[in-house]
Parts: sequence; structure tokens; C-alpha cells
Amino acid sequence: MNTRIDSNETFNFTTDILTFTNNQIVLKLCLLRLIQVDLEMTKHDVIVVGAGVSGLLAALTLSKHGKKVLVLEKRQHIGGNCNSYMIDGYQVDTGVHAITHLAEGPLKMLMDNYFDYLPVFEDYGYYYIRTENTFVKVPSNLKDFVTFDALPRMDRVLLSQTLTKAFTLSSFGIDLSNRSVYDFMPKSLSEDTYDFVDAICRSLSGKPMKETSAQRVLYGSSFVRDSVTQEQFDTMRGKLEPKKRQSAESILASILPYHLHASLQARMTKITQPFTSLERLATNEVNDSQGYPRKGLKALLNAILYSLPETVEIKKECEVRSILVKDGKILGVEADEIYSSDIVIYTGFATELPNLIKDLPPEYVADLKGIVHNKSLTIWLGMEKKIPEFNYTGSEIWFKDLAYWASPISNYDQSLAPKDKQLIGFTFIINENNSEKHELKKAYDTIFHAIPNAEKHVDMQHEQITIPEKATVSLDGKFADIRTPIQNFYLAGTDTDKRSMGITRASYSVIELLKIFNEDGHLH
Repeated sequence: MNTRIDSNETFNFTTDILTFTNNQIVLKLCLLRLIQVDLEMTKHDVIVVGAGVSGLLAALTLSKHGKKVLVLEKRQHIGGNCNSYMIDGYQVDTGVHAITHLAEGPLKMLMDNYFDYLPVFEDYGYYYIRTENTFVKVPSNLKDFVTFDALPRMDRVLLSQTLTKAFTLSSFGIDLSNRSVYDFMPKSLSEDTYDFVDAICRSLSGKPMKETSAQRVLYGSSFVRDSVTQEQFDTMRGKLEPKKRQSAESILASILPYHLHASLQARMTKITQPFTSLERLATNEVNDSQGYPRKGLKALLNAILYSLPETVEIKKECEVRSILVKDGKILGVEADEIYSSDIVIYTGFATELPNLIKDLPPEYVADLKGIVHNKSLTIWLGMEKKIPEFNYTGSEIWFKDLAYWASPISNYDQSLAPKDKQLIGFTFIINENNSEKHELKKAYDTIFHAIPNAEKHVDMQHEQITIPEKATVSLDGKFADIRTPIQNFYLAGTDTDKRSMGITRASYSVIELLKIFNEDGHLH
């Protein structure tokens, strides 16, 4: 409806009766009521473009701060890569997932503060390396690394020295984000060792070791903490009053005012962190919790959806064709109709923004072009019976041929597969210069070479080609800022944050979004 009249207009019934016929009076009353309803229904405090996990988390958190939120999703299904669906009696996720930093990370903070319903997480288990001759747990500290039989002994010694050097530099504040893993590597290692390191790099960044920063590998390990503190989180979400501690942290807390204690504690942490981090490198006594949601990824998606208040509206199959801007300020979006709002959050691919917004600053467009994405292939195999090669919980890495990351997810929850059967996911980073048919054949050849016993027990097979995350964490890969050159137009999602991976990374971006919203006065 394009007609607009002054919403403050009132009726003088005496005048109206004298002026109009009865039918005209009724018509005008109905018109005013329809327009009023239309305005009420279409006016939103915030519009979120994209109903992936980042968009839904943004909608959830902002709605809990009193915002009326409209979420527009171009696809029929919501959740993006945080979803599950059925294939021939097996429940597959959209890609193989491990959710990290569950004990103290961003997702836990969001769940604790904004979720009305919580998923149940199963302990993720361990990471393993599979070769033709061995199947061993990936070492989590230097002590275990010395006995890591998948690599030659001398290579392990050299890698231990290299890891210690890189970690020490990072712990004392040296930025290694512009130095590749290959630069740190000794140049006398065996081919197997190079393949192993390359596979680890590809699993963390989607890029080979020559394009993966040393900082990325360190932050992808359990040795470096990239989580925010509860105090930082409270500030980010606009809760400026510090929480009262439930337990005494130190003598400082009992004798100093909180703000002084926090300041001093922060300085002490800065001094001691390198040493505690190096201790983790040696012993890894701190549990870097990871988990898998019982009932699959859809359990996490459902927990978000069930927690959404009535002030959140989601429209599916509603593709945004343009983002409306006037005089450098956001007006709304154009989709199946025009939706107006003073604030818009975009959670899609930032590289698409020049196609949605006219006259973006050239330097901003150039930065967006620097964002790199990776394409992945996930092959799901349903096995007619449980096979001994996958009698574990966790995941494995194969670093020969075409490297993969695999996990038998039905070992967490048998309901994900038919009775007495097994579901296993294999994820590959694929070469976009080759055809999908070529990459698919290569992937299947790799699986059945790694697990020769598997092919004759396949009951179901299903392939997914996705972009597992948006911006690739690589040496030359760029990231978009949450703030944009347009007033009240913001970005969220894995294009905007390089910490951790997947859902955890998306959660970090939403926390940063809350921080920005608080700074810009939108949470008050």
C-alpha cells in the first residue's frame, strides 16, 4: 500500500457526516485503520538481512534489548550452515562441525544471557591422525608431541622447537599474522611432515601452509585464549554495571574497590599471561572445551528459534535486491516490497554489497574485494553397520592425497542414523579451478583409499558443496568492519571476525556487534 496520510489525523464526526455520505465515512475509517495497521506491521527498529546463525543471533540479542526486528532470508530454509535435515533415514548436518570454546567462549555467553532454551552438548572427544599404517591422537602438548609416531622422530623434535619459538614470540606480543607457517618451518623435513602441517593449515584456514599465518595456527590450537571475559562481555552488551562476583578471586577483590581491582588484575594478567600460556604449551592442563549438540546442529538452531520473542518476524524466500540509502544514512531495504528501518544489519557476503548499494566509496569497495572465500565439499556416508575404523568420538584428519576432516557423528547420538547403522561426514577444501565432478571423484577416491573397508558397507551417500565460513583467515585475506561508511548500516558474521571457527566465530561477531551498538547508543 503506497497511500500515506497523517497518522495524527482525527475525525470530527459532525463534520464528516455533513461532508460525506455514510458509505464514504465508512470507507475513510477503514482506510485509516488499514494504513495504521500497515504502519504498525512494517515499521521495525532493526532489519537483519540473512537468517543464518549470525543473523538469527543478532535478531535474538537485539530483540532481548527491546528492539522490534525483521529478518529477511532469501532461501526457503533458515539457519544457513547451522542446520540439519534427513536423507534416507539419516540426519545430516550442513557440513561437519565442532563447536569450540564452550566453557568460556562467546556462544556460551550468548546462551547464558539471551537463550530461553539451551541445547545439550556432548563432549567432542579427540582429534586423530589417520595414515596407511597408524591411527593416533593428535598431541595437545609438547610432551605428547615427542611420542607422536605418525611423523619421523627428528621431524617431531624440529617441529617442537619451531612451535615453541612461534608461541613464545606470540605470547610476548609479537604479531605473527603476516608470517606464513611455511616461513617458520625447517626446510629439512620429510614430505609426510610437510603434508601433515599443510593439512592442519587447510583445516584451520582453508589455505595451504604458504598462505596460512602462523598466528592462525596458534589461535586455532588450545594454547592461545581468544575468548572475552565476562566483564568485557557485560560492557559490550550495554550492561555497564559490573556483576557482583560469586566467589572471591583474590585478596585484591576483598580490599580494593572493584574498578581498581579490575584494572590492577588486568595489568597482572598482561604480565603473567605469557608464562601461563607457555605452561599450557608444555602441559595443556586447561581444557579448551569443544562439543557437539545432541540431536545435531538443528538442536542449536531450534534453541535460537524457540528463544526468539514475538517482536522478531522472519520472512523466508524474501531476497533483498537493494539496500536503500539517502544522504549517507540507511533508509531500509527493497525485497518483495520496501521495508523501512533506521537500522539495518547485513549478514550475507560482504563482497555482494557493491551490487546492493549504489555509490559506495571506491576505497571501501576495494577493501571488500580483498575478502577471500573457500569452497568445501562434504560427503556424508551412511554405513549399513558400525565399522571398527570409526569406533571413536571426535574427528580425524587424513593428510595424504586430498586432505580431509571427518567425524562419525552418529557416535554422539545414535538417533542420527537408523538402528545399528552409522553416519560419517568427510569434509574437503576443494579447488575451484577444477570441476565439481573432478573434485567429487578425487574425494571419493581419497576416502576409499584411506578406509578400504568402507566402500562395501555404504548404505547412503550424500554430497554438499558449501562455503563453510565467509572470509578466509589467510595471509592476504581481508575482513570487513562491522561499521560501514553508511550511518546505521552494520555488518555481522564471519566476514567481520577472524577468531576461532564456524559458529563460535559467528558468535564473536555478534558480541562485537553488541559492543558497537552500545557505543553508538542503540541499546539504550
